Amino acid sequence: MSDLVVIVYPTEEKAEQVRKELFELQKEYLIKLGDAVIATKSEDGQIKLHQVINTTAAGAVSGSFWGLLVGVLFLNPLLGAAIGAASGALGGALTDVGINDNFMKQLAESIQPGNAALFILIESMTTDKVVAAIQGYGGVVLKTSLDETKEQALRNALAGHIASGGAQAPSEPAPAPSGATPSGAAS
Repeated sequence: MSDLVVIVYPTEEKAEQVRKELFELQKEYLIKLGDAVIATKSEDGQIKLHQVINTTAAGAVSGSFWGLLVGVLFLNPLLGAAIGAASGALGGALTDVGINDNFMKQLAESIQPGNAALFILIESMTTDKVVAAIQGYGGVVLKTSLDETKEQALRNALAGHIASGGAQAPSEPAPAPSGATPSGAAS
């Protein structure tokens, strides 16, 4: 079962630092991530998702390979590659892996412009070591599916950094919209 954690940071750069730290922890087998997306809100209220994997580009590459292969069979490899790339890109654009994009956009509506929300889908982790590694970055927990004990430990660790004179906390986000659930999150 995967867990969803959403932490708000004062800037996109701070959220990106934490995401990079989580990728380093993944290399050390301390955490296994299903997805890690940063959502930002511009001054005009536009929500932008900064995904790690571009499914459109991956689909185009895969589609062009298979299209080329089919094209060779029918003696027109260039046409096959072009059609394959187009259909692969379309398929990739329609594919949503990890956390549901609509859910992230809906939840990101509650953050202040200029802040960034880091959405993390955790498949497994060594909680104490991961929390210790990210507590120095601060942040405010917006939403989690962790059990109450783990959630409180995370909130305390992030709040402890702010209380000790660390980075300034982002503006307190509004409560999550009622009925918002991570419908795209793996169970």
